[in-house]
Amino acid sequence: MPQAPQDLSFTRTERTVPTRARERAAYDHETVHAILDAGHLCHLGFVRDGAPIVLPTLYGRVGNSLYLHGSTGSRPLRMAGEAPDPGLPVCVTVTHVDGLVLAKSAFHHSINYRSVVVHGTAHQVTDPDEKTAALDALVDHVLPGRAADSRPANAKELAATAVIRLDLTEVSAKTRTGGPSDDPEDLPLPHWSGVLPVSSVYGAPIPADDLAPEITEPAYLSAR
Repeated sequence: MPQAPQDLSFTRTERTVPTRARERAAYDHETVHAILDAGHLCHLGFVRDGAPIVLPTLYGRVGNSLYLHGSTGSRPLRMAGEAPDPGLPVCVTVTHVDGLVLAKSAFHHSINYRSVVVHGTAHQVTDPDEKTAALDALVDHVLPGRAADSRPANAKELAATAVIRLDLTEVSAKTRTGGPSDDPEDLPLPHWSGVLPVSSVYGAPIPADDLAPEITEPAYLSAR
């Protein structure tokens, strides 16, 4: 008997269903993973001493888990492992700006974007194998192939580094594409309207001043 198809969508919750433009939201794994994998920087939000804090940081994805790292002295990373109730309620966001949408009216100006919002409880990673795999994923997320082409962290560096895991459970994506949504009465106005595309590009690699001349540029840099 053939197996039933696996549900590859995240469950909608009150926090993941937007109050406006609900048609722009997506919950399928493919869309969420693609947006996360295309980014380098996320924003980690949490509450400290009753006040909201938002920090920019690197991240890596392994399956349906996000990994973030920092110093063992980092307050949020410590809070994620503190007893008696380990775990830190967080919100993580990733956003790409794809275009500036210029309308006839100031009111209808917008941006084209892709974004993911993740709610959940982050936990400190204590298993040595998972921690090593998470750090490799962080390096490879920035530049695929780099983890195998660099010295792994030694015992002292691992002891100074904390890693937290946030499982992708309560998560949604939201995107906007297309041109401006002008009101019909504004269309005759003599103002330019349309989209100014925005994209990130890689420049030519710049070798370190102390790089030995016999070390050639790796293929994964040439492919960027």
